[in-house]
Amino acid sequence: MEIQGKLIIIGGAVDRGSFTEKNLDKDITKNLNFFEAGILKRIINESKHKELSRIEVITTASVIPREIGPEYIKAFGHLGANNADVLYIEKREQASDPIVLERLRAADVVMFTGGDQLRLTSILGGTQFDTILLDKYRNSEFMYAGTSAGAAAASTNMIYQGSSSEALLKGEVKITSGLGLIDGVIIDTHFVKRGRIGRLFQAVVGNPKVLGIGLGEDTGLLITNGLQMEAIGSGLVIVVDGREIKDTNITQIALGKPISINHLVTHVMSKYDKFDLDTRKMSIQDTQHVN
Repeated sequence: MEIQGKLIIIGGAVDRGSFTEKNLDKDITKNLNFFEAGILKRIINESKHKELSRIEVITTASVIPREIGPEYIKAFGHLGANNADVLYIEKREQASDPIVLERLRAADVVMFTGGDQLRLTSILGGTQFDTILLDKYRNSEFMYAGTSAGAAAASTNMIYQGSSSEALLKGEVKITSGLGLIDGVIIDTHFVKRGRIGRLFQAVVGNPKVLGIGLGEDTGLLITNGLQMEAIGSGLVIVVDGREIKDTNITQIALGKPISINHLVTHVMSKYDKFDLDTRKMSIQDTQHVN
């Protein structure tokens, strides 16, 4: 089935929070960095009605939803998109509220903020909101945009826990079900800055059929037709392909022991580079000749 909608997943730096939102500053402005205008502007430009698109910002993943939501509205307004509002869904029963569902049906774009992706999936998963969201993405000119936790939750398989320092010790990376907008991948965020490559390696070696995607901060992917990925933003996207793994000790070792992997293929994407999820082929673009 050809996907009609668009997916933009962002590695972070739109807000500091990811997974647990620890160490938040009392000054909310210090937790926010909206001036990766290239990415936010790309969200607007790729949406159905451009600056006139109806945008709903969804702060469900965040522990500071009432503070962070209005900042997104200011950011979109700064870029000329003034038809935006915050859709607060903080309890599971709100995901079946008729007013909430009607706003989702009317939206051209939903923008999921950072925070804790397990909070996001536990509140929205399996609800009427979830059903409508998936239907709109698959069957209409609709955009799902997510940063940090909002990006990690977009895939069918989702990392929800695992320290960077112990990520290649067996059992340290925890995986559960995400929102299911994109199959066959697993997404990690704040990837370069927080040194999370080890936990993406473990996620892939446990099921080499799944393609690992590591998103750096101020970096994202635009995914069209559910298959074509284009790197956007200023940083790097790491793609980990486990299909050609020759050997690993993951089934022989005890929990907590280091994992060995032989021949794990990686790709590094930067702005404008393309990757085809069907063929798993990457094409590097000449950025000097890309408009």
